[in-house]
Amino acid sequence: MKKLAILGGGESGVGTAILAQKQGMEVWLSDQGTIKAKYQEVLDTYNIPWEQGGHTEERILGADAVVKSPGIPDTAPVVQKLIQQGTPVLSELEFARPFSKGRTICITGSNGKTTTTSLIYYIMQRSGLDVGLAGNIGRSYALQVALEDHDWYVLEVSSFQLDNMFRFRADIGVLMNITPDHLDRYAFRMQNYTDSKMRIIQNQRPEDYFVYWAQDLLIPEELEKHAHGYAPQPTPSSQPARKGDPTLCPFWDDDFGKFGLRFSQLGQHNKRNALAAYHATRLAGVDEQLIRQCLETFPGVEHRLERVEEKHGVLYINDSKATNVDACYVALQAMERPTVLIVGGLDKGNDYSTLFPIVKERCRGIVLLGADNTVPKAAFEPLGLPMADTHDMKDCVEACNRMAREGDAVLLSPCCASFDLFKGMADRGEQFKALVRAIQ
Repeated sequence: MKKLAILGGGESGVGTAILAQKQGMEVWLSDQGTIKAKYQEVLDTYNIPWEQGGHTEERILGADAVVKSPGIPDTAPVVQKLIQQGTPVLSELEFARPFSKGRTICITGSNGKTTTTSLIYYIMQRSGLDVGLAGNIGRSYALQVALEDHDWYVLEVSSFQLDNMFRFRADIGVLMNITPDHLDRYAFRMQNYTDSKMRIIQNQRPEDYFVYWAQDLLIPEELEKHAHGYAPQPTPSSQPARKGDPTLCPFWDDDFGKFGLRFSQLGQHNKRNALAAYHATRLAGVDEQLIRQCLETFPGVEHRLERVEEKHGVLYINDSKATNVDACYVALQAMERPTVLIVGGLDKGNDYSTLFPIVKERCRGIVLLGADNTVPKAAFEPLGLPMADTHDMKDCVEACNRMAREGDAVLLSPCCASFDLFKGMADRGEQFKALVRAIQ
């Protein structure tokens, strides 16, 4: 590969550009939008050519391969042209993996992957291993490979990243669960999204491991299909995945009690996260006693069931990372008080009906937060709960303050993406926390 084009000038794209330059490639980085000043400065420091505000297509279409940001869909016109002419479209992880000496623990799933990834990294760090945190979290994997390659990497891997990974192999793959999410990127076909998640086992050998929740409704069935050579191609830019043949390491909910584990975080879903981390780090060779200690001292993850403050007897909880229905469901399961639920944002084809029983059981009321609340309003209105319709975080928190009673909880667990009103999930959570702390 001599010429590499990169679509997207964020953390992933800039890291890829630096690694590609170090490998002697001719690099061109292009962003349809605006590249942040800090990334412009890095690109200029390395003398990497770049553009923003549009694509010079002849430079992109003339590349030997293209690495695209996970957020860019296949429907983007330049990606469509790349697909039509057969140019390989890669993810950052696919591109960077051959240049790294490090072994990988790769975590994916519809829910729980950020907590599980952070927990595994915490345990690996505490054990004294040379380990990097990357993927959909932390610093760019490609940048770390270029500048400070580690013995181990703990990688949070999204379905979008998996779609454009073909030869990549996880030494230890972890799949938490598969529930509907991002269906707008998968032609609203659940099988396409499922195919994407199952690519976590591609290319794995018997000496590699696959850790998974055995009680998931889809994973055991999909493993049976893959055992017979099923090669998923969930999006047009995906290439068929090579069949994997890992050593299977299933776990069940009851294992948490059987193993006598204790975990610092609340909720049954967090016990599953702890079990996945327990198995993955043991397989990586970490001392079991240390793993048990780390489970008890783990501080948790920002924006995931994060206790903000209690004001006037009302506990405010930031669960901004809950960007799908199932994540909201498990958050409500963890609630021990009557709850005012904040829901809404950029809808991804959600089916809210699965929430109805637990919402009726545990919720005091619902506050809608989005640029357009038509879909969630129509879904939840028949439940007859008090409801407020808000379009910015200030009005949302004020509505919650009015609706909640002493002894209640207010839970920001939106089920939706955040980009209709916010810069991202973290911005949504930060605004919520700031306004809660300002309550008099």
